Amino acid sequence: MKLREDEVLVPAPDCEIRSVVLSPVGEGPWPGVLLYTDIFQLTESTLRTARRLASAGYVVCVPEIYPRGELAGVALEFDDAGKQAGLEAAAGTTTDQFDADRVAVLDFMEQRSDITTLLAVGFCLGGHLAFRAALDPRVAATVCFYPTGLQNGALGADADAGSLARAASIRGRLMIVFGSRDPHVPADARAQIISALYAAGLDDLELHVYAGGEHAFMRDVGARHDPVLTDLALNEALSFFGGR
Repeated sequence: MKLREDEVLVPAPDCEIRSVVLSPVGEGPWPGVLLYTDIFQLTESTLRTARRLASAGYVVCVPEIYPRGELAGVALEFDDAGKQAGLEAAAGTTTDQFDADRVAVLDFMEQRSDITTLLAVGFCLGGHLAFRAALDPRVAATVCFYPTGLQNGALGADADAGSLARAASIRGRLMIVFGSRDPHVPADARAQIISALYAAGLDDLELHVYAGGEHAFMRDVGARHDPVLTDLALNEALSFFGGR
């Protein structure tokens, strides 16, 4: 499927959020996916993943997660300097700012005539942000890939954003994907997350743990990338979004 890519500025209360919108070429409308990046923002690696989702028949909106300050408009390199800059930008962003940006992007997507259902997906820090998107009643289904900080609530500048504590308010369908060798979400953290979700009454959800998967195994740059697991995870996500 051929795609169209547009860069847009989504208005938020105190900034504009640079976003890339990928749309199928052809008759719509289509379901819309809010895609949250990892800490490196709008890299070509993330956009390649977004293109794969869009080519399955979705309008995919990929916003920057740091639209304020010096990293606005910057795609970071996958090196130590890029990692440090991304972590520092996360540490300077509050949960309230992340949430306000989410509302702005979902409002933007909801107003588009080519989008029907609202969905969300995210990777790493973006996986946690996608989980918070699931708290919005407009979001019909969410996929979180190796979300960081869910087990203890750590999100950006906040030691505990209380994300899991609000899990009972999720009304849409939820799928979470982990790698078994992820040091950021080890087995005890995964058990804590799963227990909290079940305790919140979310027993109609999907949980996938891929044996041998490291953190960021879906990023197609670097030694941790696993192409086979990436294809499995993306196919599962698309099947999940399609209602099986």
